[in-house]
Amino acid sequence: MSAPRFYLDQPLAPGARFSLPPGPARHAARALRLAVDDMIILFNGRGGEFAARIERINKDEVAVSVSGFAAIERESRLRVMLAQGISSGERMDYTLQKAVELGVAAIQPIAARRSVVKLAGERADRRVAHWQGVVASACEQCGRNQLPGVAPLLPLAHWLGQRPDGRLLFLSPLAEARLADLPQPAGPDWLVAGPEGGFEADEIAALHAAGAIPVRLGPRVLRTETAALAALAAMQTLWGDF
Repeated sequence: MSAPRFYLDQPLAPGARFSLPPGPARHAARALRLAVDDMIILFNGRGGEFAARIERINKDEVAVSVSGFAAIERESRLRVMLAQGISSGERMDYTLQKAVELGVAAIQPIAARRSVVKLAGERADRRVAHWQGVVASACEQCGRNQLPGVAPLLPLAHWLGQRPDGRLLFLSPLAEARLADLPQPAGPDWLVAGPEGGFEADEIAALHAAGAIPVRLGPRVLRTETAALAALAAMQTLWGDF
């Protein structure tokens, strides 16, 4: 059985001794029921992972000592980023969690006209922080040691105005081209997926004006939480590490 993995947003080094933050400590002690001398893996999202041993544990504290570093990476050779129209509740969490497992390199939440959830100000900041936590948990589960960044929420036009680097691929059930029809990427790809109900006509026009390539995923209309994940899996199969 592999050692449990914990993401810590702090410097890590062999020989360090400290107590885990409250969240990871509760998970280790109460959910996983770890014990003294159990080994765990720590990572901070900056590359590589650290082996650590539990020295002391109770319901309120888990003290560990870091014993070594391994320069292990599980990143895909395919650099694909996801611009995802935000969806409601667990749909967005599910999309981001599985996108991380499928190797996405960065995430740009998009506030689209048809997005059911309307976020602004502190509420948007809290939701982005929540999504960052979803990404960290997904990295703990899937073994990635580098965290994909979750950018601040932006309207589609504002994001396109920043001229994102790389090829833009826009998922559309009306497109003629398939992913398999496209050449292998020479650099990064941005995968753009709409919210529930898709993008409005002016948003689609803005994507075309920005040079986005419309692509379809078969003859069926996919839900927002399905479309990006199906495309990421197909891209990994065509050009990545599947």
